[in-house]
Amino acid sequence: MDLLQDPSTSEAERARYLRAFDFHDAPEKEIALKRLIASAANSDSASEGPSDELVVEAVLRLGDFDFDSSVSAKQSVLRYLHTYPGTDAYFDLLQRFQFAEMADDLFEFSLKHHDQTSGVRAAEILFLMDRQSLLLDAIQTDDLARRVAAVTLVGLAGRNKTVSLLLPVVTSDGLSSEVRVAAVEGISRRPNGRKRLLDLVISRKLPDDLKFAAANVLLSDEDEAVRIEAAKYLELPATADSQPLPPLRTLVKRRGDVAAGAKVFRKPGTCINCHKVNGEGKEVGPDLSEIGSKLSREAMYVSILDPSAAVSHNFETYSVLTEDGSAITGLLVSDTAESVTLRNAEGIDQTVNKDEMEIFQKQSKSLMPQDLQRLMTADQLVNLVEYTLTLTKK
Repeated sequence: MDLLQDPSTSEAERARYLRAFDFHDAPEKEIALKRLIASAANSDSASEGPSDELVVEAVLRLGDFDFDSSVSAKQSVLRYLHTYPGTDAYFDLLQRFQFAEMADDLFEFSLKHHDQTSGVRAAEILFLMDRQSLLLDAIQTDDLARRVAAVTLVGLAGRNKTVSLLLPVVTSDGLSSEVRVAAVEGISRRPNGRKRLLDLVISRKLPDDLKFAAANVLLSDEDEAVRIEAAKYLELPATADSQPLPPLRTLVKRRGDVAAGAKVFRKPGTCINCHKVNGEGKEVGPDLSEIGSKLSREAMYVSILDPSAAVSHNFETYSVLTEDGSAITGLLVSDTAESVTLRNAEGIDQTVNKDEMEIFQKQSKSLMPQDLQRLMTADQLVNLVEYTLTLTKK
């Protein structure tokens, strides 16, 4: 114990000592770990030495621990949680023990990181703790960024509660378009949500300012019946200015503005949301820092306009359908005996236990949007291609 609490002890030495407990028989291990927790939690150095970390390491090695029996141990763990938010141990502790006093911190963490895996995981724990009301209350605040973040998190973490929670947001007259569009996107993550969205379209109860968002979802649905029915009521422009896209043979003859194309890459083209260029952007699709050395001008257009024609190795899209109706689509990050982790188009990693999965299969379509030209004018598309062709090997 003195070795563990000595600040001069290296992390590697401390880790080796703690791993030794893993080789004890279960009853002996439990007794030894509880003694270690009691000693570390009650030590004089609990507020400034390695004792909090020791308590956490010991607790995580136990199958269960009664914090009501040790106020000092709970204080050690809470100090650790406040000190190291977002770590694996942080989430493991909160998921296992669901400390009620951490709900507000967890909520603020989720909003701050709503576009990251850690923020979604925090929101999932809020749902597990039945404290999703914190997210729902945030939707009604005056802060637009917090409202959109809260709606986004409900869409990503709400699972079978998503549709019932977000459908009223879609039809609300008192919420801004940005918030309701985020709700449409959240609902569309679930098959039953897309069907409810289609019902709103058919009954003409969907607000006009949401029709573009609904069309993006429903006209690209994997269910052909949904696409056919939605097409009776919705349509998307060929390009952002509603002009038809020129044929490929015409596009490849044109030359664009590199600087303007760089702006398209980062804004209307949304490429930066899924790809990295020289360290900037998100790591969802392939790194494009040298893409200009690999593709011809014509191939570059094809990769943008028909991304499923040639999906890069290790970037195939998979989908998971869970027993409770959750549908997750993304790149396969991890496939173990116990679980599967997919990374969606926003760069969020979501893990599903295999005993909860009904369907797990590779998709023929790329995770990259199939109709990116609708986000750009023809000139912007030409500029984008011109820019990507300059991304060559140094």
